[in-house]
Amino acid sequence: MDSCKFTPFGLCVKTELLKRGKSQKWLEEEVSNRYGMYADSGYMYKILTGQRNAPKIVRAIREILELPSEQCSTE
Repeated sequence: MDSCKFTPFGLCVKTELLKRGKSQKWLEEEVSNRYGMYADSGYMYKILTGQRNAPKIVRAIREILELPSEQCSTE
């Protein structure tokens, strides 16, 4: 069984959440509430590990966490 590693973007997101004292659950709720997009823990995990490509949700995460697009590559 392969263990999935976070992408650079996923690491940036996790690091920023830790800095802010927020959880991934909080981020999922913010994405859903602010942008009306579905994001649960499984889907978010797939985005942060690069298993799913979800540009709209990535954009929403960048806006919520104020991550510049040149910082934290999604690749």
